[in-house]
Amino acid sequence: MNKQELVAAMAAKAGLTKADAEKALNAFVETTKATLGKKESIQLVGFGTFSVSERAARTGRNPQTGKEIKIAAKKVAKFKAGKALDENVNNKK
Repeated sequence: MNKQELVAAMAAKAGLTKADAEKALNAFVETTKATLGKKESIQLVGFGTFSVSERAARTGRNPQTGKEIKIAAKKVAKFKAGKALDENVNNKK
């Protein structure tokens, strides 16, 4: 499903216009980016949790040459599915 298909599905489900559904989706995305940028998490009960995690620096290998390279530490966005979403995906209703 791409963004336009998601907007259309949201509009149909919520009884909104596609323009309003797209504004809502864009607001959610921007708010999520801003919140994670402040290293805070977002918990949506039954859906999941968006959070930021630290990835330590490590040594890796260039697959073409086999030469060791240093991979810098960085922060990564994570999503952990909630129980209801997990059960829905695994058809455990």
